[in-house]
Amino acid sequence: AIHELLLIPNIPDESVPTGKDDTDNVEIRSFGEISCFPFNPKNHWEIGENLGILDFERAGKIAGARFSLCKGLGARLERALINFMLDLHTNEFGYTEVFPPILVNKDSMTGTGQLPKFEDDLFKIENEDRNFYLIPTAEVPVTNIYRNEILKEEELPIYYTACTPCFRREAGSHGKDTRGLIRQHQFNKVELVKFVKPEDSYNELESLTNNAEEVLKRLGLPYRVAALCTGDLGFASAKTYDIEVWFPAQGKYREISSCSNFEDFQARRADIRFRRTGKKGTEFVHTLNGSGLAIGRT
Repeated sequence: AIHELLLIPNIPDESVPTGKDDTDNVEIRSFGEISCFPFNPKNHWEIGENLGILDFERAGKIAGARFSLCKGLGARLERALINFMLDLHTNEFGYTEVFPPILVNKDSMTGTGQLPKFEDDLFKIENEDRNFYLIPTAEVPVTNIYRNEILKEEELPIYYTACTPCFRREAGSHGKDTRGLIRQHQFNKVELVKFVKPEDSYNELESLTNNAEEVLKRLGLPYRVAALCTGDLGFASAKTYDIEVWFPAQGKYREISSCSNFEDFQARRADIRFRRTGKKGTEFVHTLNGSGLAIGRT
């Protein structure tokens, strides 16, 4: 019975637009002017290979398809973007940087909602004594920092940011984005995670989304923000904004960040509570997270 209960998704917030799929998502705002070139822009993988800063052929030799090798200025750019994003979120937006394990146990994956539903998209390491999963996002270890704990009201809100490698099998993505940095088995991502009081969580979602947007604003990259409809909403989310950046060579916007309020969905699974000052009993915190941002896509 517990297994079946863990397969029930979160309930969408009443403000989430009703719809069937991503074509029913609602654009909220946009930033920047879309570039119009008097020629056909090259894709990022062509530019990267021509400049000698990306090497997909040798990455394939080392590991197989959907891997990349950054070198020279490519590696330096990756490192610079990571530092820029982490410094922005910690120095200006009040996040505390953490560097968590990237191997986690089953309880951690269950707490954030990856298990049992999405096991096919996870890399699993099986040993004689215990099993691990490679994290698909820093959301997993960072949210589980407070699993099975009771926080004090005055400790909230808690803001964490982390840059980690992320690992995804991309089991349902056969034939999609087979070239370039869009859909990789391994990629670096800066994540934003919040633990907040229930009455504050929707204001916190707006500020978290703004924090992620600020990265693109500072870099001068055109983007738009869309509210996901009910049919496109993630399993654990009550409300999600997707930030989509403009890809000139593809002539369309592509998702670079999803910012979500999970309300108490993850907190119930992971048993993360808080106690209000001067009151008996405990309540579940609300958790939020979003990419701030995925490095390769940036």
